[in-house]
Amino acid sequence: MNKKELMNAILEDKTVSHLTKKDAEALINTCLDTIKKTVKKGEDVSLIGFGTFTKAKRAARMGVNPSTGEKIKIKAKTLPKFKPGKAWKEML
Repeated sequence: MNKKELMNAILEDKTVSHLTKKDAEALINTCLDTIKKTVKKGEDVSLIGFGTFTKAKRAARMGVNPSTGEKIKIKAKTLPKFKPGKAWKEML
């Protein structure tokens, strides 16, 4: 499912039938932007029953270039991380 399909699914829901396409798109964009900004600041975003978005640090490490076999240094970096909630894991 892509963003447009998600927007259409929201619009098909009877509980939010008053929303326009523009409203639904703005709602999705605002939610995603808020999650990204909050995690960037180092705060977790927990959506009970869905999961938790966090900021995780990956340590520097040694890797291997697969084409040459040469060892290379991989720099440390910070990445977004998602942990699904218990209810979602049980559903799957």
